[in-house]
Amino acid sequence: MERRYDIDWLRVIAIGLLLIYHIAIVFQPWAMFLAFIRSDELSTDLWQPMTLLNVWRIPILFYVSGMGLFFAMRKRNWLQLIAERSKRILVPFLFGIVAITPLHIFVFQKYYNMALDYYPHMGHLWFLGNIFLYVLLLLPVFLLLKKNENNKLNLFIQKLMAYPLTPFIVNVFFITEALILKPIPFSLYAETWHGFVLGFLCFFFGFFFMYIGTSFWQNVLKWRWLYLAIAAILFTIRFTVFATEAPAYLMVIESNSWIFAVFGFCYKHLNKPSKILSYLSTAAYPVYIIHMIVLYGASAYILPLKLPVYLSFPLIVMATFAGCYTIYELIIRRISVLHPFFGLKWTFKFLRRKKKNALATKPIDQ
Repeated sequence: MERRYDIDWLRVIAIGLLLIYHIAIVFQPWAMFLAFIRSDELSTDLWQPMTLLNVWRIPILFYVSGMGLFFAMRKRNWLQLIAERSKRILVPFLFGIVAITPLHIFVFQKYYNMALDYYPHMGHLWFLGNIFLYVLLLLPVFLLLKKNENNKLNLFIQKLMAYPLTPFIVNVFFITEALILKPIPFSLYAETWHGFVLGFLCFFFGFFFMYIGTSFWQNVLKWRWLYLAIAAILFTIRFTVFATEAPAYLMVIESNSWIFAVFGFCYKHLNKPSKILSYLSTAAYPVYIIHMIVLYGASAYILPLKLPVYLSFPLIVMATFAGCYTIYELIIRRISVLHPFFGLKWTFKFLRRKKKNALATKPIDQ
């Protein structure tokens, strides 16, 4: 199957938005409850656009992860797939718990003159733990679907995709989850049962939409403006009537409306290769892993300057992105022994030299 560059862009854009979202938390009165360094000058106005993002920024990453697994399964058996996912997800997750997330807690403790305690924890890497569990739990189902790619159910759903709002059928599952678990707030995904089950559903349907094939993508392409209009209307209602926390069934429909609209627009405009995408799609995963320590460091340095929010916020944004780029480019990317711990390919120079020498000694007819 041809590479889907729009899905690569989706991952890059979602992680970029995640960084900005986390930086905005610094300027909220409740930042310290999440163990974020908090600015003395707060800005609830800065949070208003974040309320538009917070219902779909994490779910879309779970969707994209499920889509990525679909492509990974095209060229691997189940043992190879588990081995590959273990190297790409489990190793960075376990390494991050003991060597990455404690670092930004050190910065937090030092900033507030607290005792420096080593505190291994998942932190923002909870997402990776969830993804790895989804792979293990759903692999039997995905293998069954892979063996029956042209079954009657698949063909029936492909025909349904000719109609607008057919993807909204999945809302039944998401609404059921929200009604059972009653998440408050809806966007509290990290280390909650709501986040786990919601992510499970997104991961499954991300795979399933790729399994259906082009009929799904033609649907979101054709009706992208309709999905965008529904999302905008529901957000307006949520913001003006419910003070950003609407009933669960409305939050679910709004979330998937944003996601399907984004799928459609990205499929139309971003499904093409570029050198920038090639670089960013590789860098996105390591940047996600390290961004919190860079964000905390930038906050600890810039906030004591006592600048107004309209200056300190963009400065922290620029410092965080620049710091992540510098660490990735000068350290992670160039030191091959670090690659396994940041989700990059396990390529070591001495192994490449060994392989090259072995090939050079083979007879020409091999």
